[in-house]
Amino acid sequence: MTRVKRGAPTASTRVVAVIGDPVAHSLSPVIHNAAFAATGLDWVYVALPVQRGSGAEAVRSLHALGLAGLNVTAPHKEAAAEACDELTQDAAALRSVNTVVVRPDGGLVGDSTDGQGFIGALDSEGVECAGRTVLVVGAGGAARAVTLALARRGARLIVAARRPDGAAAAARLAPGGVAVTMEEIPAALREASVVVHATPVGMSGEPPPFDTTSLGTGHIVVDLIYRPVETRLLLAAREAGARGIGGLGMLVHQAARSFTEWTGVDAPLDVMRKSVQLP
Repeated sequence: MTRVKRGAPTASTRVVAVIGDPVAHSLSPVIHNAAFAATGLDWVYVALPVQRGSGAEAVRSLHALGLAGLNVTAPHKEAAAEACDELTQDAAALRSVNTVVVRPDGGLVGDSTDGQGFIGALDSEGVECAGRTVLVVGAGGAARAVTLALARRGARLIVAARRPDGAAAAARLAPGGVAVTMEEIPAALREASVVVHATPVGMSGEPPPFDTTSLGTGHIVVDLIYRPVETRLLLAAREAGARGIGGLGMLVHQAARSFTEWTGVDAPLDVMRKSVQLP
């Protein structure tokens, strides 16, 4: 692996990127470029806006464009899974990909590092979910990854989503998982001690997508949104006496796994955390 003194990219610089719609808010370029600088790798990470409906086409173009890998965010995770030549066990189970590795022969390997990143973030916060009931709000790619990872950790899962079929599909990833409607969240909160919000509602300052009056001192609320750092859901949770945890930790831990899959180098986790001002 080529290591250089960091400077301006050259014709030999390896390029990786993140695609999404929107993607301008992404902190992934900050995190990964800090990691490349710390490890002396002649790599650069950029954000590429790709419109909804064009995700599969973008993924299939990676080898032709000479990119070494890709991160994928909403709304392209499912399309990316369809575009890859090979899927890891997690990506296949979820039919969702957030990391693509380009093999030397041009083949595309899709992985989902979201679930492992989420567990890594919880571990760093000292939160253990084994034996606890966890309510996951949302049924998209990130929500399903979190549900699968928590089930493997021994948590009991309740999944709430606006679409009953989406909630049911996500709940099936967990043995004994239960699907509920958004209106049933207050009742679910009487059973759950951990709440994971995994929808994009709140990125633009919107109020929480569910009634927060049932939150209390016995709850831990994790919002996967990381911009803004303090969402209205986290503020409401803390006002109710619950513990609130933002999405930056998951972002960093899943990024660290992507970094290693692309480069074969151990990720400088402390550097990556500090790049987004995590202690």
